[in-house]
Amino acid sequence: MEYFKSLSLNKKIAAILGSLLVAGITFILILDFLVMPYYTNYNEGVTVPDVTKISLEEAEEQLERIGLRHEVLDRRANSVYPANYIIDQSPSAKQIVKPNRKIYLTVNTAVTPQTVVPDVVNMSLRNAEIQLENHGLEVGTRSYESSRFRNTILRQSVAAGDTVSRGTVINLAVSDGLGSRLVTVPDIQGMRLTEAERALTGVGLRVGEIRFQPSLEYEPNRVINFTPNENELNEGQSLLLIVSERVDAREEVESGAIIDDSTTTSNNNRNFQNEDN
Repeated sequence: MEYFKSLSLNKKIAAILGSLLVAGITFILILDFLVMPYYTNYNEGVTVPDVTKISLEEAEEQLERIGLRHEVLDRRANSVYPANYIIDQSPSAKQIVKPNRKIYLTVNTAVTPQTVVPDVVNMSLRNAEIQLENHGLEVGTRSYESSRFRNTILRQSVAAGDTVSRGTVINLAVSDGLGSRLVTVPDIQGMRLTEAERALTGVGLRVGEIRFQPSLEYEPNRVINFTPNENELNEGQSLLLIVSERVDAREEVESGAIIDDSTTTSNNNRNFQNEDN
């Protein structure tokens, strides 16, 4: 008897669990195929029109007509477009987006916008680039100099706090991480120029200016001397190299072209012969 009661109870529990499972699956299907598509506008999209090269007013009308919003993200000066014309847009044309999506516009302005140059000295190179770009400035050349902290900005070409036009190029002097220790200068006197350059860079020194000097003692392209001529220098320091060249190399340049006057000599000889006859 107890066995049948237990079996009946297990069937009821199984039926309840089965019902809950079916209800759960049904709920998920309804949510997936009915509720969520309605909530997210499933299968409903808007093709983004191309609003570049038209006025801001025209772009606003086009976007509002098809149910899209807009926001002026940036203003730039571009001589190719009239004032208040759209230079760029995001998302770009022909993309399919959901209704009421915001389209970001870049608008041309007749007057170049101004911006204040941020102070990026002592920042990392990456952070400095981000700061300058956020202020509408462009990063120009990056020249490396010896200093202790690698990839740290040492100087900027335009002083912080100056008001300049957006798009102004800012050049940066960046630390190479050298200069914190003394290195022994290799004996490069008499070396070939290429060998001397490798020897110097191998110990962390730089080759700066190279001057050529005629020499009878050294064959061409040998290091005659260098400055500063010290046993030890700060890591990253540049040296001026005096390099040998052929003695006649400079004489040929200074003397100019050699004129072949054989024709003139031959003509003179003919004239003398005619006079004798």
